[in-house]
Amino acid sequence: MGTNTADTSSDVAILGAGAGGLGLAIRMRKAGFHDFVIFEKSDGVGGTWRTNTYPGAACDVQSHLYSFSFELNPNWSRSYARQPEILEYFEHCADKYGLRRHLRCNTAIAEARWADDEARWHLRTAAGEEHTARVVVSALGLFNEPAYPAIPGLDEFEGPVIHSSRWDHSHAFADERVAVVGTGASAIQIVPELQRDVAHLDVFQRSGAWVMPRLDSEYTPEQKRHFADRPMEARRHRQQIYNFYEQNLTFRTGDPALRMLDQVGRKHLDDAVADPELRAALTPDYPVGSKRVLVSSDYYPAMASANVSLQRSPITQVTTHALVTADGSEHPADVIVLATGFRATDYLHGLEVRGSTGRRLRDVWRDQASAYLGMTVPGMPNFFILYGPNTNQGGNSIIFILEAQARYVVRALQEMVRRSIDVVDVRQDVMDTYEKALDEAFVGTVWAGDTHTYFHSATGRIVTQMPYTSKWYRSRTNRFEMDEYNSRSTTNRQTN
Repeated sequence: MGTNTADTSSDVAILGAGAGGLGLAIRMRKAGFHDFVIFEKSDGVGGTWRTNTYPGAACDVQSHLYSFSFELNPNWSRSYARQPEILEYFEHCADKYGLRRHLRCNTAIAEARWADDEARWHLRTAAGEEHTARVVVSALGLFNEPAYPAIPGLDEFEGPVIHSSRWDHSHAFADERVAVVGTGASAIQIVPELQRDVAHLDVFQRSGAWVMPRLDSEYTPEQKRHFADRPMEARRHRQQIYNFYEQNLTFRTGDPALRMLDQVGRKHLDDAVADPELRAALTPDYPVGSKRVLVSSDYYPAMASANVSLQRSPITQVTTHALVTADGSEHPADVIVLATGFRATDYLHGLEVRGSTGRRLRDVWRDQASAYLGMTVPGMPNFFILYGPNTNQGGNSIIFILEAQARYVVRALQEMVRRSIDVVDVRQDVMDTYEKALDEAFVGTVWAGDTHTYFHSATGRIVTQMPYTSKWYRSRTNRFEMDEYNSRSTTNRQTN
């Protein structure tokens, strides 16, 4: 648990204690920046790995890569770590690097308002407390706010309605009739776990997902000792995993790797599901990669079990004890599980940000969210975003991207100190040029076709994905270029 210090000001305020916020805080301490506070709305660190505790929760990136490059863990239990072990890792990082003293848990920031005459941000918590900071970094993440479906009658259902990210561990599912709404990343982990215990499981699917086999295995005691005794071997193992992901990363239509993924996905489905009718129903109706590619080796066998039924007709209504579909069928249920994901394109939801001239960030982003390098927005001085617009990876570890962003923010802080600069605000022409290049890079990608995914804003623009490799992003963010920003010192008020 973090302390609830009475301090009302800091040089830097970090919003969120997930992987992004922790990684930035550690890099700041290593660089000699100690005057910062981490505001976290939950009761501890870990971000999505603290809030998503549903049965089967696990990472779809291999453990040795889904961890900080500076804090290798030789003791990962298996190739793909489960949620408790990942949370334990981030708790360890917070302890080892002395972050607890900077933490203010159970403290959600509701508003950030820039005061130009002071060159500081004024933060207001949900409880009404005030705090000021020279620099604010949002590390709230992409999968932060649950998405609830607008189904008529859902509020009238008399049984429990459980969202995957708000799991009710007090509820026993044994021998119940359960309805799972959704077939995305959380659903394919939840379904096999529930299938073992429930009387019957109805899975409501809009479209089949591309599911690749998960080649998961436990690390032996000998392997763990090997990684612990020879850290370079652990680093080499991590690099091999990274190279595999990076070399097989594909998001361009016509890429031979897409055909390979298509073949692997279809063979995985064919091998696991014998029933031709069910197999056809589970077959995706869109090109591989245009939506999130999932990883599981037990989802298809669970779907083929006798106590599981796949429902493809859209849900039109929920009654007190059942879900009604467009074909007129009624599906009785004791409990509804919403595996309906997050409001991924609604960046910084719940946080009111007012920049220079009092303009609201939500107004700047009225049509779609955008940011230079995914991190800075014109008119929002000294404000950085981690895991912001167009920084979601198509197939590698987001930890790699978060580390690149933390390095960029710290270098910005260092340059500001070196040049006696108090305020930086990315230039509009720099933002416009970057956004135009992004739009051009999206032409020919698998995401450019179907606009009905969480990758797209309401206007149809791709706002989550990055049409480049992680190596490109690391290189692009390796330096903080002060001439890309309007900057000034509050002592002489000179502007670059």
